[in-house]
Amino acid sequence: MIENKLLENAEVVIGQDELLDNLKQGRKLKIKFGVDPTRPDLTFGHLVVFNKLRQFQDAGHEAILLIGDYTARIGDPSGRSELRPELTESAVNQNATTYLEQAFKILDESKTVVRRNSEWFGEMSFADALSLTRSMTVARMLERDDFEKRFKSNQPISMVEFMYPLIQGYDSIVLESDVELGGNDQLFNMLVGRNLQKEKGLSPQAVITLPLLVGLDGSKKMSKSYDNYIAFNDSAKDMFGKTMSISDEVMWDYYRLLLLKDESELIALKRSHPMETKKQLARELTSVFFGAKKADEELSAFSQVFSKGEDPKDMPEISISQGFSQPPTLLNILSESGLFESKGQIRRLIKQGAVKLEGEKVDSPDIDLATLSASPKILKAGKKIFLRIKP
Repeated sequence: MIENKLLENAEVVIGQDELLDNLKQGRKLKIKFGVDPTRPDLTFGHLVVFNKLRQFQDAGHEAILLIGDYTARIGDPSGRSELRPELTESAVNQNATTYLEQAFKILDESKTVVRRNSEWFGEMSFADALSLTRSMTVARMLERDDFEKRFKSNQPISMVEFMYPLIQGYDSIVLESDVELGGNDQLFNMLVGRNLQKEKGLSPQAVITLPLLVGLDGSKKMSKSYDNYIAFNDSAKDMFGKTMSISDEVMWDYYRLLLLKDESELIALKRSHPMETKKQLARELTSVFFGAKKADEELSAFSQVFSKGEDPKDMPEISISQGFSQPPTLLNILSESGLFESKGQIRRLIKQGAVKLEGEKVDSPDIDLATLSASPKILKAGKKIFLRIKP
């Protein structure tokens, strides 16, 4: 049944009976999903909820993508142990533009209503804001898990963070949403919206939370803040490679939440070798954003390098003769390549024996590359970085 399909992968459903009744009656519902453009990239963590919004959209419901350009300037405190940095209006607007470009890789643009909460909050008076705060007590706010932990550990909680759930909830009043979607860390915020709607005499929205996707580190939720994410805007190579770096245990959640595989499909996949199953995962996810042909090319390139032990056909190049402000030591050249976070990372890789020049381990960062022969040299750092060094 379509009703059951729309609730697949949900962790918590509040107002389920009313929601199912509305679905069975064929009522067209307003489905709200809000994203705060705090950074330029949407991630596969967002994809979990975008998939659900697309399912509702395909079932004939109205998908409302709310760009939290106003709330982004405050910063959502969900799951945070400290105050988020304040963003400028210009940075938020720039990020919001890229969000829409990325969102429509998943959503049907022609059937998506896009709103920005600056539309109403930009016009709200201070008296209106004070009136909104009457809807929530301090005691109720401190029931929120992350606030409670910070309060007990004497970590500061700003008044503006207290306002965030109310602001998100007020969005639901303006939009008259019937359903709000979000990660399970958004449950408190979404319930505030449901309660505010009740106070205003509106039908309270159903709340559907989706699981949080584990990031590339294998432990924390995928987040831009933790820098453990795969982005919609990653290159096909990076998207494929990052997917291949996840653990075998996490892989099944990616299949279930990102590709919407059901239990019977997962059972069949688990009969295959984990490496081949992960390659299939990486190929299918890359195909969603870049098409099957490009995904097949990345699969072939990955297999060439990692399965057959060959060098990739395409790799970055750097020429020693192009002129550097520092001596052309291995450390300086690699730093100039832009492929490494810092010189410290390069030194660590060399110390770990993870840097090879023409297949031979490099034991010193101070090798003078200008003394090498005239032919180009292939350098490999770790498992993923290849660089062609030319005279």
